[in-house]
Amino acid sequence: MALVFSALLLLGLCGKISSEGQPAFHNTPGAMNYELPTTKYETQDTFNAGIVGPLYKMVHIFLNVVQPNDFPLDLIKKLIQNKNFDISVDSKEIALYEIGVLICAILGLLFIILMPLVGCFFCMCRCCNKCGGEMHQRQKQNAPCRRKCLGLSLLVICLLMSLGIIYGFVANQQTRTRIKGTQKLAKSNFRDFQTLLTETPKQIDYVVEQYTNTKNKAFSDLDGIGSVLGGRIKDQLKPKVTPVLEEIKAMATAIKQTKDALQNMSSSLKSLQDAATQLNTNLSSVRNSIENSLSSSDCTSDPASKICDSIRPSLSSLGSSLNSSQLPSVDRELNTVTEVDKTDLESLVKRGYTTIDEIPNTIQNQTVDVIKDVKNTLDSISSNIKDMSQSIPIEDMLLQVSHYLNNSNRYLNQELPKLEEYDSYWWLGGLIVCFLLTLIVTFFFLGLLCGVFGYDKHATPTRRGCVSNTGGIFLMAGVGFGFLFCWILMILVVLTFVVGANVEKLLCEPYENKKLLQVLDTPYLLKEQWQFYLSGMLFNNPDINMTFEQVYRDCKRGRGIYAAFQLENVVNVSDHFNIDQISENINTELENLNVNIDSIELLDNTGRKSLEDFAHSGIDTIDYSTYLKETEKSPTEVNLLTFASTLEAKANQLPEGKLKQAFLLDVQNIRAIHQHLLPPVQQSLNTLRQSVWTLQQTSNKLPEKVKKILASLDSVQHFLTNNVSLIVIGETKKFGKTILGYFEHYLHWVFYAITEKMTSCKPMATAMDSAVNGILCGYVADPLNLFWFGIGKATVLLLPAVIIAIKLAKYYRRMDSEDVYDDSSVSGMWHFTL
Repeated sequence: MALVFSALLLLGLCGKISSEGQPAFHNTPGAMNYELPTTKYETQDTFNAGIVGPLYKMVHIFLNVVQPNDFPLDLIKKLIQNKNFDISVDSKEIALYEIGVLICAILGLLFIILMPLVGCFFCMCRCCNKCGGEMHQRQKQNAPCRRKCLGLSLLVICLLMSLGIIYGFVANQQTRTRIKGTQKLAKSNFRDFQTLLTETPKQIDYVVEQYTNTKNKAFSDLDGIGSVLGGRIKDQLKPKVTPVLEEIKAMATAIKQTKDALQNMSSSLKSLQDAATQLNTNLSSVRNSIENSLSSSDCTSDPASKICDSIRPSLSSLGSSLNSSQLPSVDRELNTVTEVDKTDLESLVKRGYTTIDEIPNTIQNQTVDVIKDVKNTLDSISSNIKDMSQSIPIEDMLLQVSHYLNNSNRYLNQELPKLEEYDSYWWLGGLIVCFLLTLIVTFFFLGLLCGVFGYDKHATPTRRGCVSNTGGIFLMAGVGFGFLFCWILMILVVLTFVVGANVEKLLCEPYENKKLLQVLDTPYLLKEQWQFYLSGMLFNNPDINMTFEQVYRDCKRGRGIYAAFQLENVVNVSDHFNIDQISENINTELENLNVNIDSIELLDNTGRKSLEDFAHSGIDTIDYSTYLKETEKSPTEVNLLTFASTLEAKANQLPEGKLKQAFLLDVQNIRAIHQHLLPPVQQSLNTLRQSVWTLQQTSNKLPEKVKKILASLDSVQHFLTNNVSLIVIGETKKFGKTILGYFEHYLHWVFYAITEKMTSCKPMATAMDSAVNGILCGYVADPLNLFWFGIGKATVLLLPAVIIAIKLAKYYRRMDSEDVYDDSSVSGMWHFTL
């Protein structure tokens, strides 16, 4: 019992202890997975009979036929209590239960009594030449058939007897072999108990070490409280904050793009005006030059007059189609957006992101002192556990139990050789019995062998050969030994049958189906004042509901001693180590985690004003269609290259002269204008078009967009102002529960380990199985039952074998006289001849 208390050290960690069922573990995120090192025991909890198992089952079937009654629970209880036992009534009940055994025993007693008497009278009768003692054989017509039938019957009976003798030899050898293995089995059980004693301190140390690992896990979370707690708070705020900050960031990008587009638009307008003016001036100059040529006298005479007339209508199209001076300036909008961009809204957005991202560092810096206090509390708990483990004299207790086991082992080592010595006597006696039967059967086999092979059907009874006569003598020798020893063999069979059958039916079978344990669990049976004997014997408290069956079942399953023996009724370590107080201390320290996150401002008033100013910058009121319409125009009213080619073709039709040279010069000027002056104009138009498209997209419902962003900003800011403290408090409590959850998970595992795994009482159930199922039933009862079954079978078959052998010997032995048939006798009478 002292061993049990070494397992109670950590039961105080489990708070309120209950022995009903397995505790449910808390699903704590990040909690450690504990696995108590398993203990391997040497002794098997099942016993295999090997190749003789079918023989044992055959004997069990025979016993079930002889004794089919159920285990007499009520009768056994009456016998144990020795109260209300009426010998006249209960004796009949006992006889009724044992009726099969009694009938077999009575038949055996009749065999024991009658066989010697019959043998004695048979010998005296034969001495008087009666009962077949007369050496004369009368001839009968069916003699050959009778001889063959008798010989075959004796052969079959001898074979059956041989089978029974083999059973006897096997059972006798099994008993010797199994008894020799008893010491090995006992040592194996003692080694299991020693393993239990050795592994228990290791398991306790392992459970204590797991507290250190749990504490280190908690320390890791406490050291990383910034990333753990701060990360959780940050993760809750980000889904709310990120969308609105991204929208503001996108608007800041739009402000920059708008500023760039307005700058490009303004510069494009100026460039376009300058380029358009220069283009218009040069085109006017060329047009004036052509008009002067057309007005000259050279165009009045044929054929020049017709060519000049064809040139005049197209001359009006030679000019610029642009009217850029009518496009309004965007300098006011540009100045407004430029002022808005000076606020650097993007940096303000980054500041909002930084405020959220700095939450882990803020929490880490604010909780340094509190974390230190929590660690000190957890270290003090660790010290208390170590002090508690050292305060219990585990080593002394284990030494006492080990000393008791060593003494028991020493006692068994001294007594088991005596058991083997007694077994050797039984083995020798069994061999003598088997050899006696073997001798008798051998005489019968030799008689059959000599009689069958030495028999001569042509020889008369008085002239039978020596071999045949020897066969008859062997048969009669077998008969003589049978009468001489059969009653002694039957005495042994009856005694072993009565003992073996009752051991099997009253001990082995009830132990296997647990009815025997139910008898022991009967209230007030073993002791009148005790309702539950086992708890009264162990704890001197018979009111505790503890049964042999329940303890055996729990131990068989490998449950711990604490749960199996309900030791919470004896020692409550929680009285010495209050886990509730420890949890309260840890919780009190964790409640000091007053994390203070200053009011988070995503965007200050300056940023808000920038958004509002941008919304009212006027870019949404610009008439972009006018600009786009102007940019879609061609810089000139006519394609200058086409005009130049047409003019050149017509000039080439003129005769050589000043007029032709003047037109060709104008062609060159037009091409020069197209080459040098049109590209800048076209580039300015493209830049202006692109800027207008950008501004048009940005300014589309700009006030509504900004208003929506500011509304989202106000909503998120309101959420932060009113809920950030609640989020911080809630996540702080969750963090504290997580830390406590590690220890609660550890404590539940400790409870499970101690009740279900640690200090398993399985060696106790195994030792009990070894003593009953192994030694008593498997090593003794089963071989004993097989022995009486085989020997009894051979002994019972002796009776018909003797009768048949006596009759068969007449056909093999040489007779002194025989019947002779005389042909001269009228009456046909037989007469004797000597």
